[in-house]
Amino acid sequence: MTAEWSLRESDLRVLATAPALPAVLPGAAFVDPDSAEAVRTHLDNVMPALDSLRSQSGRLAAWGVELAQRLLRGQRLLAAGNGGSAAEAQHLTAELVGRFDGERVPFSAISLHAESSAVTAIANDYGFDDVFARQVRAHGRSGDVLMLLSTSGKSPNLLRAAEAASRLNVATWALTGAGPNPLSEACDEAVMIDALNANAQEGHLIALHAVCRAFDLEVARRSPTPVAAAGQPKAGLPQAGLPNGGGRA
Repeated sequence: MTAEWSLRESDLRVLATAPALPAVLPGAAFVDPDSAEAVRTHLDNVMPALDSLRSQSGRLAAWGVELAQRLLRGQRLLAAGNGGSAAEAQHLTAELVGRFDGERVPFSAISLHAESSAVTAIANDYGFDDVFARQVRAHGRSGDVLMLLSTSGKSPNLLRAAEAASRLNVATWALTGAGPNPLSEACDEAVMIDALNANAQEGHLIALHAVCRAFDLEVARRSPTPVAAAGQPKAGLPQAGLPNGGGRA
């Protein structure tokens, strides 16, 4: 019997003798009042994040419209973040390359942190602070957009990316926690969510979906295309939002 199998057998015995969880119906009060209060407090703290976003809804709408106009001209979105913010940034690029909730053509969007070989090579050769800036220099072209996400607004690698983008005439947008902060100051525009870091990060996803909502509306407005009932373009017709650029160097 291997050591690995012995460990699994031991774990199974512990699990078999563990006390049963209390039978609680969905929505009923949890038996641990401290845990229940912690959850309620966390959920209550989401409201300030939503209120902060609502007060900046005009900017989110403007970002969606401008992003649609730029990408329809053949420009590209670059996005980056660290940790949970990296996941949020990648969520945004997935919505653009894939789709949000309506059928349309794909648009060019790259999550810089998702290129693992490039990230590790750059970090190894130049240092972690340059992992995004060097990729901006490689992929960014005049007229592109760089979206940077950070709850603290202090990440050195994002600050360097913003600096690199400004030299290339790449528009820089920051989505951060409470501000002002170094990243909001370094970027052309920023949406700062005045809330606890965890709740601000939850607000980031709502903000990105709001941008996608305005983005899709602008794409449809500028490229009305009959679509078949099954959600596929009719034969012989282009999909809604066909980019007319494509002349990237």
